[in-house]
Amino acid sequence: MPPLIVQSTKPEEDPLVINGGPEHVHTDGVACFDQTENRSPVSATATVNKFNPLDVNLDGLLDNNRRWAAAVEQEDPDFFKHIAVKQEPKILWIGCSDSRAPANQIVQLGPGEIFEHRNIANVVNHSDLNCLSVLQYAVEVLKVEHIIVCGHYNCGGVTAAYGHHQYGLIDNWLRNIKDVYRLHRKELEEIKDETLRLRQLIEFNAISSAENVCHSTIVQNAWSKGQKLTVHAWAYDLESGIAKKLNWCRSHIQDVNNIYMAA
Repeated sequence: MPPLIVQSTKPEEDPLVINGGPEHVHTDGVACFDQTENRSPVSATATVNKFNPLDVNLDGLLDNNRRWAAAVEQEDPDFFKHIAVKQEPKILWIGCSDSRAPANQIVQLGPGEIFEHRNIANVVNHSDLNCLSVLQYAVEVLKVEHIIVCGHYNCGGVTAAYGHHQYGLIDNWLRNIKDVYRLHRKELEEIKDETLRLRQLIEFNAISSAENVCHSTIVQNAWSKGQKLTVHAWAYDLESGIAKKLNWCRSHIQDVNNIYMAA
């Protein structure tokens, strides 16, 4: 299987190792994650199936499932027995609920490799008990080594927050993104092209959520105990299928603004 290609904007950043595969950084700034040690049958996760709206009983989905399970078992007969015992993911992925941005397929990892939380516009805030519960379990129980907050361009949630329309309950959620805009208003409004401005807001939003991950007592306590944990901010391009690192990465409690640090 060829190596997974992930575009990087910061090759000098601490390397991210996925599933034991070392990262090789080339002179063109493109990082290749070696998947030769990956136990998961990745090829079985890359699907081009389309849902048939006429399949009202969803029998086609179950057929797809059976074919997928058979393909996985043929490639690795013990795969399901292995993952049924326990999960040992090294990555927590916090992403958008958008159906076009599935974590496992984007980075070509199989079941059991990524612990995942998704919501509208990959927002992390300190009143979301769902997200915080996932974060605590990932850090304290699963002992993940990487947390990736991944936004994506053409994000409907960020676009909605950028405007001034009312959509209902979700408007309260989008206030988090409006706060990001307010904090970066000067820089954003210097960008005259609205498409580029939205792309920058999407990146700022991913970084803001990653910062909030670091501001949590969960992550700070882990760092204080010497736990190996790195928080990354990424953005995924729907038009190219390429994910890239943003110019942001934290792996020590000293990286956190001291106003957020516990005594």
